[in-house]
Amino acid sequence: MPGGAAGWPSVSVVICCFTEARWELLLRGIASVQSQTFRPEQVVVVVDHNEDLYRRLGLYRRLTGALLGVEVVENSGPRGLSGARNTGVKAATGDIVAFLDDDAEAAPDWLARLVLFYDDPDVLAVGGRVEPVWESGRPAHFPEELDWIVGCTYKGLPRVAAQVRNVIGANMSFRCDVFERVGGFNASLGRQGGRPLGCEETELCLRASIGAPGTRVVYEPAAVVRHHVPAARGTLRYMLARAWSEGVSKAQVTRLLGRGEILGPERRYVRRVLPRAVLAGLRSCTRDGDMGGLARAGVIVAVLAVTAIGYLQSLWETSSPQVRVSGSVLYRLIRDTSGGRPSD
Repeated sequence: MPGGAAGWPSVSVVICCFTEARWELLLRGIASVQSQTFRPEQVVVVVDHNEDLYRRLGLYRRLTGALLGVEVVENSGPRGLSGARNTGVKAATGDIVAFLDDDAEAAPDWLARLVLFYDDPDVLAVGGRVEPVWESGRPAHFPEELDWIVGCTYKGLPRVAAQVRNVIGANMSFRCDVFERVGGFNASLGRQGGRPLGCEETELCLRASIGAPGTRVVYEPAAVVRHHVPAARGTLRYMLARAWSEGVSKAQVTRLLGRGEILGPERRYVRRVLPRAVLAGLRSCTRDGDMGGLARAGVIVAVLAVTAIGYLQSLWETSSPQVRVSGSVLYRLIRDTSGGRPSD
């Protein structure tokens, strides 16, 4: 089904990339978009300040013809995922802008599932399920409740279509007029190379919803993308570094938009989802002798603690140079204790 036909909205798909290390994954992601049952009007690949990758994509298109119809542009904004996404938004011509990560593949009906909800004028954004594809299998210590660490849908999210606060960055779409009304992704948030920061989509969804009371953001788990997860991201080293960065990112969003009910989903997650996960891990250990269950319970506690510390340290760092220094020292201690710097 072509986008824009018979009253359906037209869709631009934006894929942002920054490294040649994901070359094969990027090509598979582009191919998955080109084979959608609901054909996008436009596919835009944004290269984030990497001249070699930009030239390679151009050469590949000329030699193979595989990227015909795909627009390849360079990030005209600040380095980082937010700047690249904003460049993609500027290039977009569709009624809807959908985003796919450069290490993800979309199911054939991905766009068809997303666009169905835009029949409701109160829907600002629609996101879908992100399933992890583990490079070396899921580590025994990595519970599904913490899959947000690797940018995937985690246990505790709705199992059917529902209103949510925000979408997940690897699988999301917005009406184009959202960006016209409230601006783009905040360039001070979001991943920049190997810095595992985030929450740029959270901040945008909140900003859009606050500015238009009565509107909705929808999560549709039937709209699926599969997200490649390198083995390095399953290590305790990465998990703790990402947890710290999540706390810092949530603190940045809090400073930008105020406290109120902004972190309501996190409070419910901590009160309801994580305690059940810890108990399940402990039961698995005591009842079945599964030491992985004990490891999962311990990791949940550690990740929660490090996230909270990162959040509090980031809130307090502007008030006292001593707090800023001690927080930096604590982060290095966490990083070094868990094995060094996180992998990109």
